Amino acid sequence: METCSDLFLFKDEISWYPAGDGIRRQIIGFDTQIMLVKVEFQKGAVGSEHSHYHSQSTYVASGVFEFTVDGITKKVKEGDGIYIPPNVVHSTKCIEPGMLIDAFSPMREDFI
Repeated sequence: METCSDLFLFKDEISWYPAGDGIRRQIIGFDTQIMLVKVEFQKGAVGSEHSHYHSQSTYVASGVFEFTVDGITKKVKEGDGIYIPPNVVHSTKCIEPGMLIDAFSPMREDFI
């Protein structure tokens, strides 16, 4: 397993990985303590309910999403943010196509 990314990552050189129906992601920097991931959603795509031991902070770069975090559901749009504590159940549904920027600590080893 890689323990860190290159120092510079250029969008046209980073691979996209499938992350579910209508969802794909690019890993845009990581070491063992932190990871930044760009996640693209098509309209109607669903990030299924799940939890993980990582702290997660998400920035809505574009689009509109319905997020459920710890049983609370809110609609979020470009410029909004979501904090997801470790081990908290969460999910999302894409209302309008968009992009999320996820930061995880520590890194998501399952993404590498």
